[in-house]
Amino acid sequence: MSGTIVIGTQWGDEGKGKYIDILAENADVIVRFSGGNNAGHTIVHNGEKFALHLLPSGILRRNTTCVIANGVVVDPAVLLMELDRLASRHVEPATLVISDRAHVIMPWHRELDVLQEKSRGANGLGTTKRGIGPAYSDKAERSGIRMCDLMEPDTFRSRVLAALEIKNPIIEKVYGGKPIAAEEVIAEYLGYAERIRPMVKDVHALIHEALEAGKKVLFEGAQATFLDIDFGTYPYVTSSNPIAGGVCTGAGVGPRQIGEVLGVLKAYTSRVGEGPFPTELRNAIGDTIRELGHEYGTTTGRPRRCGWLDAAMLRYASRVNGLTGLCMNHLDTIGKLPEIKLCTGYTLDGDPISHYPASLKVLARCVPVFETFSSWSDVDISATRRFEDLPEAARAYVTRIEEVVGVPVRYLGVGAEREQTILR
Repeated sequence: MSGTIVIGTQWGDEGKGKYIDILAENADVIVRFSGGNNAGHTIVHNGEKFALHLLPSGILRRNTTCVIANGVVVDPAVLLMELDRLASRHVEPATLVISDRAHVIMPWHRELDVLQEKSRGANGLGTTKRGIGPAYSDKAERSGIRMCDLMEPDTFRSRVLAALEIKNPIIEKVYGGKPIAAEEVIAEYLGYAERIRPMVKDVHALIHEALEAGKKVLFEGAQATFLDIDFGTYPYVTSSNPIAGGVCTGAGVGPRQIGEVLGVLKAYTSRVGEGPFPTELRNAIGDTIRELGHEYGTTTGRPRRCGWLDAAMLRYASRVNGLTGLCMNHLDTIGKLPEIKLCTGYTLDGDPISHYPASLKVLARCVPVFETFSSWSDVDISATRRFEDLPEAARAYVTRIEEVVGVPVRYLGVGAEREQTILR
């Protein structure tokens, strides 16, 4: 009776969707437990690319049940748009179930997200402006609207009216925005409710029944460790807990019900938005990694900042999440460079440090310690399927990462396709 978690170990965009898709082949239930449509997963399935934001990555696997659990904040319009897009491409999705305890993103959440980010000016957080943060804020202050409320028209109407009595004055008088019309919101969302109603259930019971029956349950993380609101590079983080511990609260399962925790990483590091980035390459090498790895946001299209792989970050992520294995993407990409560097630790004011700083000012002063590796740019590894068949330089790079992090690399991505994966 145990589940498997797939988690991001960097600043997101590590390619978690690929490994969810691989593991989904043998999974019975796939659970998304945190975040909202600020996430972005690109899956290559039967030669086609599918960009998902709110739907679990296993949605393309018809033999599974996909769950949006209570820890997720749901924008009904986005949910239905993604389902409609799959239908337009003649894809019949997996069974989808949505927690009746999940919170709903409302129009004032999106409006406040835009207005608040604008008001920060040069101190902006780089939010996706999807209303995620304001929705989690309302959840924490106990004024949010849940899926079960949306399913009850009278309850929903009263909660919308009560919310806008508070939100409209803030939108107008604090930020200079335009008030939101309550009746328009009520009509729009009750329309969504009728389409969503068959999917809304008590998923907590569903997950536990699956675990107790010995079925394979896969927990899918959005965002990543360094975007975690507690353990990430705060305040440049998301508004939830996308670490392994977030499964306990975001899906209602206990730690003893988790068996494997797999951490996904790239063979380099990338980041969207602001904040310190010790191994960032603000030069032609960083630009080359961006182009070779197609490092542009799935959700926003923003170019990602790129740099060498930071194994000090990974060691911290391993401790926070209790990782049992690593899933590395873009081994083919990094191998195209003439020379490769790996950060194995930091120094601060000339002295080695063994922890990951909470203070961003301290982190910005950290100097990465690098080891240099030969590349394998003369060898195309995209068709390689056994670790032993990789070039010696590639094997040396992977082995050193395992030594520094203290966790074995279980999967190696040598291309974007699901099949371009080495299982160790």
